[in-house]
Order: sequence, then C-alpha cells, then structure tokens
Amino acid sequence: MVAYTEISSVSQWKDVLEESKENPVLVFKHSTTCPISAYAYGEFTSFESPVETYLVKVIENRSVSNEIETDLGIRHESPQAFLISKGQAFWNASHRKITKKELKIATASI
Repeated sequence: MVAYTEISSVSQWKDVLEESKENPVLVFKHSTTCPISAYAYGEFTSFESPVETYLVKVIENRSVSNEIETDLGIRHESPQAFLISKGQAFWNASHRKITKKELKIATASI
C-alpha cells in the first residue's frame, strides 16, 4: 500500500509544488463521496510509487483543489491524478484512467 501525505491547506500544496521542482511528485485528488473515485483510490493506494505521493480530498479541501487547478492550468476533475515535475504537470489522468498500470507507466517515464 502506498504511503501518502494528505494535503489539507494551500500552503502545504505550495510546498509540494515547490518540492516538485527538485523531485517529481504524484498527487491524487479524491472525492470521498464518489464510487468512481473510490475505485481510483483503490488503484492509487495499491500502487507502490517510486516518488513522493500526496492526496487531496476535494470536498473537504476545496480551496486546495481549486489552487491545484489554477497552478497547473488543468481543469478540475475528480478523481484526478498528476505526476508533477519541475512545477508542471508532466502527466495527468482522471476517472477510470487512473490505474496501477497507468501510474506505473507514468512514473517510469520521469
């Protein structure tokens, strides 16, 4: 199971975005009320990530979710995963495209 850190404030998000300038990070935006997001969460948490991994609960932390959308320039969807490198989204996926296989392919390319 992946060990992730939950991002619950905009300042934490800004720190993660800054961290990505030195080392790639994986961020998963999760809706705690959506069955599709529950499926993607299962894929995300069963993936053994080679990079630091973070989770944002979009309902509980809407301001963080909105800031991610603004900073990365990618329209919000939920669930949504981003591989961020050098302060930019190198890869992203949403809904049922978030699978262990796709996460492995994405992180192998960085």
